[in-house]
Amino acid sequence: MAELPSAQTGFGRPAPLPQTGWERLRELWRRDEHQQYPEETVNIVKSAFTAGLVGWLYGGLPAFVSARKAFVESSHGEIFQNRADAVQSAHRAGLRSFIRYGWRWSWRVTAFATIFNVVSTGLSAYRDKTTISNFAAAGAFTGALFRMHLGLQGLVGGIVFGTAFGVPAGGLLMAMYGLAGETLQEKRSRERRELYEQKLAEWQSRLNMTEILGQTENNAQGRPEMERARELKSC
Repeated sequence: MAELPSAQTGFGRPAPLPQTGWERLRELWRRDEHQQYPEETVNIVKSAFTAGLVGWLYGGLPAFVSARKAFVESSHGEIFQNRADAVQSAHRAGLRSFIRYGWRWSWRVTAFATIFNVVSTGLSAYRDKTTISNFAAAGAFTGALFRMHLGLQGLVGGIVFGTAFGVPAGGLLMAMYGLAGETLQEKRSRERRELYEQKLAEWQSRLNMTEILGQTENNAQGRPEMERARELKSC
C-alpha cells in the first residue's frame, strides 16, 4: 500500500478532443495507440498507388500497341532468323515504349491524385465537414499547380480543368458516402468521440478505485492508534 502515491500519479485525464482545425490536421499524420495512421491517410496512399497503376496502363498500353505496329511496318526489309525472332523484336520495341510512356503518365497521374486527395482531405479535416466545395477547391488548386508554368492562361486553364474534375469526383464520393450513411470525417469524429468517452470512463473508474484504496489505508492506519489510546485510558 506504500506505492499508492506513485500509482495515483501514474495516469492522467485523457487528452481532450481536438477543437481547432489545425489540431485535426495534425491528427491526420499522427499514429494512434495501435501505431496505425487514420483511415483518411491510408486512403491517400492507396489512391496514389492505384492512380500510378492506372496512369501506367493508360499511357503504356497504347504506346506498346503503337510501337509494335510501327516496328512491324518499318521492318519489312529486315532479315530475321525465324518468326520467333521477329515477334520477340516487335515485343521488345513495344515494351520499351510501354515503360517509357507508362512511366511518363504514371508519375503525373500519381502526383495529381495525391495532391488532390491531400488538399481535399485536409480541407474536410480543417472544416470538420465534407462538402462538394472541398473537392472543387482541391481540384482547382491541383490544376493550377500543374499548369502554372504556362503563364496566366495556363493557370486559368488549370483552375477550370481542376474544378471540372473535382466537382464530379466529389459528387461521386458524396454519393458513396450517402449510401454508407456517413462520410469519413463523420466516421472519424464518431470513433474519436466514442474512444474519448471510453477512456474517460476508465480513468474515472481508476480514480474512484484509488480514492477507495486511500480511504481503506487511512482507516487501517488509524485503528492501531485508536487501540493504543484506549489502552492508555484504561491504565
